[in-house]
Amino acid sequence: MNDDALKTTPLDALHRAQGAKMVPFAGYSMPVQYPAGVLAEHQHCRQAAALFDVSHMGQASIRGPGGAAALERLVPGDMQGLGAWRQKYTLLTLESGGIMDDLMVANLGPERLFLVVNASRKDIDLPHIAAHLPAGLVLERHDDRALLALQGPAAAGVMAGLAPAAAALGFMGLAEITLGGVACLASRSGYTGEDGFEISIPAAEAEAVATLLLAQPGVRLAGLGARDSLRLEAGLCLYGNDIDETTNPVEAALMWTIPKRRRAEANFIGAGAILAALAAGPARRRVGILPEGRAPARGHTAITDDAGQTVGEITSGGFGPSLGAPCAMGYVRADLAAVDTRIGLLVRGKMLPARVAAMPFVPHRYLR
Repeated sequence: MNDDALKTTPLDALHRAQGAKMVPFAGYSMPVQYPAGVLAEHQHCRQAAALFDVSHMGQASIRGPGGAAALERLVPGDMQGLGAWRQKYTLLTLESGGIMDDLMVANLGPERLFLVVNASRKDIDLPHIAAHLPAGLVLERHDDRALLALQGPAAAGVMAGLAPAAAALGFMGLAEITLGGVACLASRSGYTGEDGFEISIPAAEAEAVATLLLAQPGVRLAGLGARDSLRLEAGLCLYGNDIDETTNPVEAALMWTIPKRRRAEANFIGAGAILAALAAGPARRRVGILPEGRAPARGHTAITDDAGQTVGEITSGGFGPSLGAPCAMGYVRADLAAVDTRIGLLVRGKMLPARVAAMPFVPHRYLR
């Protein structure tokens, strides 16, 4: 896709003014890094507060009575048990048992669910959801809104000075707040493994709010490069890499998203295939991987057993700046999924030793 065909976020001019290196991502022109570089941005998020533009993500609301029950036909999560002004991670599933997307769902009252879906999937997800809603419910797209993520140990202090209601939130809580006179919706959540906030803002006011946040001590911009290394160290899946339409939640180690009630009811799309995989056990499993030495193993690297036979593939990998070593995740044959199992990685024609490891590689620091 050429640059002229790429969409831009409301913060495009700000990114360019700050010297961002822009790259195509999910149909958008997005900042992969700023002049300080990915390593500095990663470490700044771990030490202070990084501001990420995630306005390419899809935002939408289901409006009307009974939205939670209706959504439970499409996702295996407990939507009816989701408390007011709380949100939850869940999956859109296919009849095959594959994952259409992973998403966040928030309960904003008796007649509104707020959704955030992946940028690359929003034009698939949102029509799918709308087509399955019964009479009396409507899906409203929020293409007129931006989304910012303020992440890191200093994020709560920044919000305490600007919007105390946000700083008072617990993990996965939400509140309507005002930033610089702009009405926003804030959740205490993120994709970095750090404490932080995601803030939905009217697109027309996004640059003003971003500028306000960047004026606070300890806040700096960070791009997609740091976002990716942070989420990898946190052991978080990236749709299209670690999960996709061919991936069953059982093999992806995501069965924690499907509680006992939903398994018993088995009335969501793909329930038969998913529960059959759970009963039989998957042929492969998503695992953490720690290569020996300093050479990172990137996506699509072949994984081998002691006999040199291919037993899986890396789906995400790189150097973990906080870990101080390379790390990866991928799928291996189920009998090789135990922590500390020895495996090999075929990197640039050479077999490198590695072992299966527990995730996250860097402990999460969400507010609990």
